[in-house]
Amino acid sequence: MTDQPPLLLIEDTPSLQMVYRSVLANAGHAVRCAGTAREGLAAFRESGATVVLLDLMLPDRDGLELMQDMLTLRPEVNVIVITANGSINKAVEAMRAGAHEFLVKPFDETRFLGAVDNALAGRSPRRGTAAAAAPPVTTSPPRPAAIAAALPTSQQPPAPGGIFVGTSDTMARIHAKIRSVARSMATVFITGESGTGKELCALAVHDNSPRATGPFIALNCGAIPQDLLESEVFGHMKGSFTGAISDKPGAAAAADGGTLFLDEICEMAPALQTKLLRFLQTSTVQPVGATRPRKVNVRIVCATNQDPLDAVRRGQFREDLYYRLFVVPIHMPPLRERGDDVIEIAEEALARFAAEEGRHFDGLSPEVAALFRRLPWPGNVRQLLNVIRHVVVMNEGGRVTLDMLPHIVADDGNRQAPAASTALAPPEPMVEGLVGKPLAEIERLVIEATLRRFDGSVPKAARVLDLAPSTLYRKIEGWKDA
Repeated sequence: MTDQPPLLLIEDTPSLQMVYRSVLANAGHAVRCAGTAREGLAAFRESGATVVLLDLMLPDRDGLELMQDMLTLRPEVNVIVITANGSINKAVEAMRAGAHEFLVKPFDETRFLGAVDNALAGRSPRRGTAAAAAPPVTTSPPRPAAIAAALPTSQQPPAPGGIFVGTSDTMARIHAKIRSVARSMATVFITGESGTGKELCALAVHDNSPRATGPFIALNCGAIPQDLLESEVFGHMKGSFTGAISDKPGAAAAADGGTLFLDEICEMAPALQTKLLRFLQTSTVQPVGATRPRKVNVRIVCATNQDPLDAVRRGQFREDLYYRLFVVPIHMPPLRERGDDVIEIAEEALARFAAEEGRHFDGLSPEVAALFRRLPWPGNVRQLLNVIRHVVVMNEGGRVTLDMLPHIVADDGNRQAPAASTALAPPEPMVEGLVGKPLAEIERLVIEATLRRFDGSVPKAARVLDLAPSTLYRKIEGWKDA
């Protein structure tokens, strides 16, 4: 990857530009950034970039026009367009005009990096524009290991296994509970930090159930605009609202005979919570604009990275819905509580990634294994997989040693951020400096300061701020429209 020209990122929102650049840099990519169409075109001419990440909404020019200019200059360039949830039609137009793939904000790191890897390798994206028309129906292995991306109706590229690798007592109990509950129709409520494998747990429940041959539909409740969420869950009829150009069955109907996985359930709007409760009570769905309901046979599995009971106490989540869903709880433990599982997962991922890249590695050195056991892994298994991916991409092979690891020092097992990032960060405002400012401005100052402290990592900042990552992505995106 060192022989590749830098990726070109054209994004005018500074906070998002910082987040995207951090994710790409941590994955071993060189990145050149631009904030306007004019700067982007100049950088494109100078850099020789073969992959461009392009926000369609730029302050000085339409991103689609800019993409067409770049494709005219170098038809072989792969452009990944980035757009907001409300601009799907624009993204489809871009695909027809020659874009390699599109990403809908907010998206997770796995989806983001997967699109970049595909573009660098010249591979066709795993989903096309047609995938935006209906939720993915997965009826046979291999299953995707990544958490569902922001666009719930897109087919996710499969990620390596690893989350369910491990022989710790904690995971043995999880496996036993999954086997026990899978045979029933009971609703399963999965909790756990981001990156612990809640969707994989839901898939395991589905795959071990009598519904294994039926569809598994994953819907991220926190990543869909609230005005579109009802349509995504229950569907709509043609002409029922502006933009409804055809009938859409919705996730609940698409999951008929199988399992509906509702991720980030505590992010669901209160009005839709009421309709979900009615659906659970009646097993019927009524698409937006339809005159009569339809009976479906669906097993519900839901998940959250919050404390659901605390969400009830705060009035964020309906108490009656909580008790309806919280039948069989499964808590996915953080990686730091799984003992030597971290070594087993790392070695399994190392072998898998090495095979994908055509390289050979001889396992972890004792020093790396000891460090991995000490690290707190705030990003859990997802973070570990990213570290191993970085090692494989940036090195030719051999035994994995400390100097191959990204941003990790072998002292007391703590990650150390580059000193420059702290030195360059502007000082956070004191309380006195906040008095007299609007609350929205104060919130933005605090979020941006937290992002700087964690080098642009949204999952880490969200954890400190006690927010879902998707909520934080939406706030950042909202500042762009302000």
